[in-house]
Amino acid sequence: MPSSTDRRLPPVPRKSSNASPAPDAETTDETTDETTDETTDEATDEATDEARGNEREDERDDDAQEPVDAQERTDAQERTDAEDEDEAPRPAPSRARHRLAATVSVFGELLITAGLVLGLFVVYSLWWTNVVANQEAKRDSDAVREQWAASDDDDAAGGDDAALPPEYDPEDGIGFLHVPTMSGDEILVKKGIDLDILNGGVAGYYDEPVESALPWDDEGNFSLAAHRDGHGAKFHDIQRIEEGDPIVFETENTWYIYRAYAILPETSKFNTEVLDPIPEESGATEAGRYITLTTCTPLYTSRHRYIVWGELERTEHVNAERTPPEELRAN
Repeated sequence: MPSSTDRRLPPVPRKSSNASPAPDAETTDETTDETTDETTDEATDEATDEARGNEREDERDDDAQEPVDAQERTDAQERTDAEDEDEAPRPAPSRARHRLAATVSVFGELLITAGLVLGLFVVYSLWWTNVVANQEAKRDSDAVREQWAASDDDDAAGGDDAALPPEYDPEDGIGFLHVPTMSGDEILVKKGIDLDILNGGVAGYYDEPVESALPWDDEGNFSLAAHRDGHGAKFHDIQRIEEGDPIVFETENTWYIYRAYAILPETSKFNTEVLDPIPEESGATEAGRYITLTTCTPLYTSRHRYIVWGELERTEHVNAERTPPEELRAN
């Protein structure tokens, strides 16, 4: 029988280390798949990275655009809200607001009306009353001069201090005041200082609270008053009179020439001492033949009185031509 040694299998021949093993089909497929997978993964990664980069850029663009878009949305919303408010019906005002508006409207109309009335009153007081008073004064002055002209010259003449003709009513006018520095106009003088007299565009001599002397009296204070604004405003420019200026009074037969010697720009309207026969506030100390002009001050008020004193300097007889004294001829 053959031995156990003889029954061993023959040895398998070894492959050379330098010889490359022949790849089998399965291995080749695996390698190809791995390479393809790696290439695909790299491409996918690159695409992913690029997509992510694009997303980040888009996000940055979106972030930059977002405030603008938000502002546009806000503006659009505001415009929409404004349009809605315009289109929406407004609530009716409450009764209280309606009453307040009506009250304010009525009050405004009353103020406008009051302003118009006040303006008309000022025009009436300072302009129209002058027109009416001057017309009335002219009529009265013409009447006095016509009466003088009709008088008999022999009966009217009586010397420097001739008495007033007894048939003449002093309330119609006793003569004319001339003050060149105050006004070139003659001012008719009547008896009394009531408004119904002074409003006629004339001056009046005091009969109350003191009794004024008259120019032809031997002594005393011939005291006159007239308006300074409105109703003829015959003493409007009394402040122009200065010490030494002439004050002339004309009667039917005599010129009385006074000379201003003292001025009191302001005193109480209740101060009657300025009308005393001897006006001591003027500095006079003895009896004489004085003239006093009084009017309201300041202009357009009646709070105080403006006073001018004069003293008789001489008299002149009125001739047939009624030639004025030189103090008036110079003007």
